[in-house]
Amino acid sequence: MSSPDKIKAIVLTCDRYRATTEHVIFQYGRLWPEHPFVFHVPYQELGGVDTERVRYLTSPSDIKGTVLHLLADIDDEEWIYWCVDDKYPIQLVTDKIASLISHAMRSPEVDGFLFCRCRATLTNPKLTLYPRKVKNPFGDVYFERRAWFQIWIHQLLRAKVLRYLFTHLPDRIPSAKVMDELKDDVPKLPEHRLFVTEENFAVFGESTRRGVITQNCYESMMAAGIELPEWFRHPNGEHVTLGEL
Repeated sequence: MSSPDKIKAIVLTCDRYRATTEHVIFQYGRLWPEHPFVFHVPYQELGGVDTERVRYLTSPSDIKGTVLHLLADIDDEEWIYWCVDDKYPIQLVTDKIASLISHAMRSPEVDGFLFCRCRATLTNPKLTLYPRKVKNPFGDVYFERRAWFQIWIHQLLRAKVLRYLFTHLPDRIPSAKVMDELKDDVPKLPEHRLFVTEENFAVFGESTRRGVITQNCYESMMAAGIELPEWFRHPNGEHVTLGEL
């Protein structure tokens, strides 16, 4: 199936982690050569050359300022692909994902769409999901997500959802890790309806744990031929992935 029209992929990253950003972009290109994403990469001093698939944008150094800056010229209703650099794709059922994304973008009742069902949305659905099943015309089943569960995994969102979340986070966010707790202090608006597929169609890896590169990310980046900065060359020995196919 042909991919949807080009979608702005909003990458949460900074200069220090440019290697992980390159890895994310490389993996999407390797696994899904016809993917619809144009990666919007923020930077402070370490720019790059724009291509058809990558745009480099000067941004503030703080996390909240970076995200809101990347969203500044995007309409509330426009679809974006939320793409934190601490996750990267390992396996993607690309034809299915393309079809699901295409349908979600034509559905006015959908404001967020996740095709990786894992962790709490899989193991604790009573806490994380509403019980009613929603079917699309092709028979695929979705669940609506409660609160902000799994908001850091790569997913399709209307810009207004991400803008609302980050507008209400504190101005000072000391690290990306603490966002997981801070998000729980921001009530998700009921009209911002976020969905996840009943079946999983992707596997993602975590790039770091507590600022140290994971073993799986290290091995993947080595295989990709991506040069690592000196401080990033000592993996923690952990393999951390999300989702199973």
